[in-house]
Amino acid sequence: MVDALMLLAVAAEAPEAEPTAFGLDAGGWVAAAMLVVFAILLWQKVPALVAGMLDKRIAEIKAQLDSAAKLRLEAEALKAEYEAKAKALVSDAEAMLAHAQNEAKLIVAKAEAETKMTIKNRTQMAKDKIAAAEAAAIAEVRVKAAVASAAAARKLIADRHGAAQDKALVSDAIARLN
Repeated sequence: MVDALMLLAVAAEAPEAEPTAFGLDAGGWVAAAMLVVFAILLWQKVPALVAGMLDKRIAEIKAQLDSAAKLRLEAEALKAEYEAKAKALVSDAEAMLAHAQNEAKLIVAKAEAETKMTIKNRTQMAKDKIAAAEAAAIAEVRVKAAVASAAAARKLIADRHGAAQDKALVSDAIARLN
């Protein structure tokens, strides 16, 4: 048993030899396999395919970026257009308000002028009616005065004159006529 233990101790201290094939150990075989895989990839032009796929993807991304840039430019143009329209609408609204205020002032001025003219016309009509009423009243008073004075004269003549005096007046009137 001591012998067996010693053998184990000696075996543990001595490095074991790694197996090799054609002079290559395991690491050499892995490296050779990698070289073969790379050679197959190059022979099948895989890097060109990968580069083509990457170029295609780059072209797609570039097209998307160009499209996004175009969309951005269009959006900025639309924004500018709508801002200009908004400014134009504001100025149009201000112009319409100023026009409406001017029209309102003109309407008020016209209404005031028409009111003054109406007042003047109605005042003149009232003055004319008053003057006509005064003239009618004066004419009526004159008629009544004439009727009253004729009646008074008739009464005075009837009271103060007799047939003899009437005869003298008529003769005198006829003499004046000749």
